[in-house]
Amino acid sequence: MDEERELIETAQLWDKAMETNDVDQISRFMSADWIIVGADGITSREDFLDSIRQGHVSHNRMDSDEVIARIYEDTGVVISRGTSAGTFNGQPFDLYEWSTNVFVRQGESWRCAATMITPAKR
Repeated sequence: MDEERELIETAQLWDKAMETNDVDQISRFMSADWIIVGADGITSREDFLDSIRQGHVSHNRMDSDEVIARIYEDTGVVISRGTSAGTFNGQPFDLYEWSTNVFVRQGESWRCAATMITPAKR
């Protein structure tokens, strides 16, 4: 399997882990200092995982309909467009968005170090 395909599969497995809302499964795909950047600013790994652990955020859908990946030595970039759906503070959400994920190779595995999301047109 080529490296780009492997990286895309890693990102897809992370999406499936997000749908389980299992913090242990989700965190396996993140670097220790992972951050996510969106319209509300920067959120740390711990704050993001705590929001899932406490039930403030849950996902029932996380998938992509367009994905590209690029590898630069031990760094990989995955850009995708897709749906993120679930609940936030008890209110349903269904977002169509672009995401850019920067992965770093740690040993034999890819871990995401940073994610940036922005709304996409349907």
